[in-house]
Amino acid sequence: MSATDELKHTLGEAADVRARMFKVRVPFVAELKDYSWGKLRADLIAGVTLTLVSIPQAVGFSIILGVSPMPVIASVVVGGVVGALFFSSRHHVFGPTSSISLIIAATVAANATPEFSALPLAILMALLIGLIQLVAGLVNFGEVTKFISRSVVIGYSTGIGLLLISSQFHNLLGYEVTAGQSFAANLYQAALHIGTGQVSLWAIGLGALTWMIFELVRRLRKTWPEALIGLAVLALVGKVYTAGIGVTSAPFQMIKDEGALHAMLPSFMGLHLGANEWRLLPSLVGTAIAVAILGMLEAASITKSLAAKSGQKIEPNQELIGMGAANIACSLFGAVPGSSSFARSVVNYQSGGATQLSSMFSSAAVLLVLLSITPVFNFIPLAALAAQLIRVGIRMINRKQIRVACRSTRSDAVVFVVTLGSCLLLPLDTAIYVGIGVALALFLQKTSMPTLVEYGFNDQGQLSELADPTKRTHSQISIIHVEGELFFGAADLFQDEVRRQAEDQNIRVFILRMKNARHLDASTVMALESLHDYLRDTGRHLLISGSNADVTRVLERSGLLAQMGRENVFPAEANLTMSTKKALTRASQLLKQEGIGQKPEVRIFYDRKQGKTTDGQLSPASAGDHDQVDDYEI
Repeated sequence: MSATDELKHTLGEAADVRARMFKVRVPFVAELKDYSWGKLRADLIAGVTLTLVSIPQAVGFSIILGVSPMPVIASVVVGGVVGALFFSSRHHVFGPTSSISLIIAATVAANATPEFSALPLAILMALLIGLIQLVAGLVNFGEVTKFISRSVVIGYSTGIGLLLISSQFHNLLGYEVTAGQSFAANLYQAALHIGTGQVSLWAIGLGALTWMIFELVRRLRKTWPEALIGLAVLALVGKVYTAGIGVTSAPFQMIKDEGALHAMLPSFMGLHLGANEWRLLPSLVGTAIAVAILGMLEAASITKSLAAKSGQKIEPNQELIGMGAANIACSLFGAVPGSSSFARSVVNYQSGGATQLSSMFSSAAVLLVLLSITPVFNFIPLAALAAQLIRVGIRMINRKQIRVACRSTRSDAVVFVVTLGSCLLLPLDTAIYVGIGVALALFLQKTSMPTLVEYGFNDQGQLSELADPTKRTHSQISIIHVEGELFFGAADLFQDEVRRQAEDQNIRVFILRMKNARHLDASTVMALESLHDYLRDTGRHLLISGSNADVTRVLERSGLLAQMGRENVFPAEANLTMSTKKALTRASQLLKQEGIGQKPEVRIFYDRKQGKTTDGQLSPASAGDHDQVDDYEI
């Protein structure tokens, strides 16, 4: 490609990006065109199941925030409906989360005044976060998430999980502490009270009982909502104790002691930007930006993980617009801010949600449940909620992902440890900046991104770029030449490019020829894992050939080599094409197992930037490696 052609291509891409800016779609409407009774049934079941998860979490997060449960539940109801209108993902669920709740709680503790309490601060934060996310989505800023290392997200999630666990020690052990303590202070207070015996046996016993009920339900009835059942049983215990004995105060704290839960519908409150709000805005903007970035990371991580399983195409900017609109709506209805909920989104997918309506049905079901059984929730012991929140914190610590991040490369390990340490030692909004900054600093040590271009054999038996992709043969094997750096900045591009080729269902076997691929890290390993799972779920196969020693070592240390099977990975050999020949032989065996006995057609993809001269022909340096038909004979 000449310099003029490259300039035209760059200008064309810029024009395409500009054309997509400030466009707001409502993907939910398109889902209604082919809506059916089967999808309605699936959405209703998923919505009811979501409700059973949402209510206990919302009540627990209200304890973290130090507000009554209703503004948190209003975030589930209002944010869940508004977010679903704009999300491109059918399974993405908006609502209060542990990470957002902890950051908002710390912000409230630092900025609350007698005339400006916790709830107005949280509502103002919802407005700021929503505006930032909405504008970011309108200007296509959601694409920037592909340049943020997955190790940052893993480290941050692990830190949030540990903070959430430590923040509930006082409720589980039954002693009082001031709000917004650090991780170290929480550990010190817990050790001090245990050492001096200043703990409540009631709180410990109720927490242990709740935990045992959770485990019992999980082991005997995995499909039942363990959190709702466990908390409901303990609520009955609190109700029976106070009613049966006739005491006004129990020897353990309950929800009603923190702020009674009243049955009421969310009502429109509008914006309240008085003198106090304007005075606090400068001190809140930094945290709001950090929360908005965290929301982008959570949405990208959650939706891409679910899309890898469902095969759905995700638009990151739509998810960002949906979260922004949902947070703005929460502020207008007096609710606390929210984000992408991993637990509820996974439940939505696993419950068979067919469209975004499942989230809307869940919001309606939450209201129905509250209007009917609200008084029961007021008697849930705080120790029982602490046990539930500690379980949520433990589940945020993904040991498999931590192992991948720590073992893949030294850079990933550094980013993970620094991000985790920052979460535990620094304010949470600062921690996300530190993690991203370290990852970007390491990013500067690595350059370039892979570009995949389709190649075929011409009449002379040489490789050349395919001018008209519509005239390709219906091939069963695809060879994709991967050239350049495959660090976290290239992981999404690499995965998207290969997934684009994988949309052709005629291709049964994909061979990634990684002779010139370098610097694999945890993000790329996870992208390869998602690709492998996607092809396996669609009855197809992924092979790797020509991997150098560094790439093979990362595959082995991360566990992906064992997951794919050593028989499907062919390291580089002295003969440059031998590993690819072996991969083709393996591909032929797999095809024969599927009943494809004839000699299969082969498609070949090669990097546009490598091995090609300015006139479009292969360079002499690469001729011995790539241009012989016999090199790809089976």
